[in-house]
Amino acid sequence: MRIEGSVTAISWIPSEAIEGLPKLPFEFGVGHYDEPPPDRLGGPKDLEQLRDADRFREANLLHAWIEVEDGAIVGAGYFGGGLVGSTTFRLGRKAIVVPGVPFEVLRAQPEISGDRVRFVQTVGGRAGFPAPRRVKGGPMFRIQSATAWTTLALTLHTDGRIEHELVGASPFPRHWIYDNEGVLAQKSGTVDFKTWYRESHGDNTPWGDAESPAVVAAAETALERELSRTLLTGDSELVRRTLDEGELLVEEGTEGDDLYLLLDGVLGVEVGGEPVAEMGPGTMLGERASLEGGVRTATLRALTPCRVAVVPPELVAEREMAALAAERQREA
Repeated sequence: MRIEGSVTAISWIPSEAIEGLPKLPFEFGVGHYDEPPPDRLGGPKDLEQLRDADRFREANLLHAWIEVEDGAIVGAGYFGGGLVGSTTFRLGRKAIVVPGVPFEVLRAQPEISGDRVRFVQTVGGRAGFPAPRRVKGGPMFRIQSATAWTTLALTLHTDGRIEHELVGASPFPRHWIYDNEGVLAQKSGTVDFKTWYRESHGDNTPWGDAESPAVVAAAETALERELSRTLLTGDSELVRRTLDEGELLVEEGTEGDDLYLLLDGVLGVEVGGEPVAEMGPGTMLGERASLEGGVRTATLRALTPCRVAVVPPELVAEREMAALAAERQREA
């Protein structure tokens, strides 16, 4: 019996994710941030279409198989691979497309253990255009762009179960993880452009001797993704807040009816002083206070540095807030 499974990572640049002088081409419309990837992937052809449309920086497709006879594993191997996108610069009516530089796909030997096999694959590369900058570690100056990557793990069980894991990833850009069914399942919780720009080169990558552990958060709901797209592309200017690790966004029992859209980072939810959940990028928060008299029902604490957009309650319909609250209740 042959058992196959897959996990996919898409790495893309969300709005407002670039800091300092490198963001100027993006602010002036010469470069561009990426439109969020779709909620579901149909297969390798979808990845190729997204790449050709300049929708992501890298994609890591880990597809593997095992052969099982009489309950024993008799063979195992990899499919899939990596795709590295291009960067499009627009100068008036002209567009200059600079292909990315793919690195060698790194694959660990399949690890057979009893009734399961674990596969690990790293895909990445760098932009094809020069990015002269000072960096941390030798040499102190680099011309080439920093390296972006994801390292995925896939475990296939003889009973047909399929498990996946984001083992590591570059601190930038954002990484979205799709399960065996092609459904968005997880996200990298933080984006750290400054660290990536200065440190992700040479030996500080999987092609040297280092891996960067990833902060992983569950994907938000489809409703939250739709609301975030509407709010961030609408006419209303949303106030942004930044939180240091450990800082409170709201405290249980205090008054307030603003909603919050978590742009980056991971927020912990505490009720009665006890942690009950962790929320990642794209999550909408604070809806229950708006629905239940303007009193906060939980404390929200930054577990990592966070960026948050403050959303006035009048920008979100009451039925949408009720749907968010109902989804939270189901999750609880």
